[in-house]
Amino acid sequence: MILCCGEALIDMITEPTVSGAQGYVPHSGGAIFNTAIALGRLGAPVGMLTGLSSDMFGEQLADTLKASHVETSHVITSDRPTTLAFVKLVEGHASYNFVDENTAGRMLQPEDMPDQLPAISTLYLGGISLACEPCADAYAALLSHHGTDRAVMLDPNIRPGFIQDQTRYRTRLNAMIAQTDILKVSDEDLDWIIPGPETHAEKVPLLLQAGPAVVIVTRGSQGASGYLCDGSETTIPVKAVQVVDTVGAGDTFNAGVLAELHRSGHLTKPGLRDLTKESLRAALALGADVAAVTVSRAGANPPWAHEL
Repeated sequence: MILCCGEALIDMITEPTVSGAQGYVPHSGGAIFNTAIALGRLGAPVGMLTGLSSDMFGEQLADTLKASHVETSHVITSDRPTTLAFVKLVEGHASYNFVDENTAGRMLQPEDMPDQLPAISTLYLGGISLACEPCADAYAALLSHHGTDRAVMLDPNIRPGFIQDQTRYRTRLNAMIAQTDILKVSDEDLDWIIPGPETHAEKVPLLLQAGPAVVIVTRGSQGASGYLCDGSETTIPVKAVQVVDTVGAGDTFNAGVLAELHRSGHLTKPGLRDLTKESLRAALALGADVAAVTVSRAGANPPWAHEL
């Protein structure tokens, strides 16, 4: 089973009210949550490890997980509030304003992490959960404890506005990258992790040397590229669709990648070290297919397998 470890929150997205004014509608979301939902809808075995509130929004998130066939035995429930992300859309592109103090997800501690994960073969981590403390330390501890003999995918999805101590964040992120098998970054993430005038082609080998077997770089409308330790690479274009908004696009792309690697039997540490360019391309292609459906409709609403 793939265990998605990180934030689950409510995206408050504007919609017209009956009076004509703009109101906010609560949509289940969060980068790691979106990936879990997408994996469940694609038919991959998936569970979620996160902190959920017992409030009405937490109940909404739990119901959405179950409806999309995401296993919830590792969810940690408390009476703290749910994180809210108020979303502003400009020509389909989202910016966020978060309400995240003392929330059920953010306040997870290292001691809250499970000692045993007997049915879990893969860990997926990333998002704002790696920047907001104390939960960032909790997920880092989880990876250190359980990542040695499991495949690991990491998407830092770096949001500089969440980083209060850049040195501390870089130290934690670099340590997690060293324990990662698949590192997925945007072109902006890549330039943040490795600042400087070097080209992306020059920076990617530095990431591979840090530990990952596979590095995936997404470039928005320019598609995505995958790189292997043997120096081979492959690039896929973005599918042409009518974009409604980009909420959850990268998250569902990641789900497509994980689902295809699981289907093809490569989602293990040895399997990813032996991954071929053709198998990587197939994974990127499914990621692009899934993301294309997501951006064609409002909110993070990943497709079911039959919709592909």
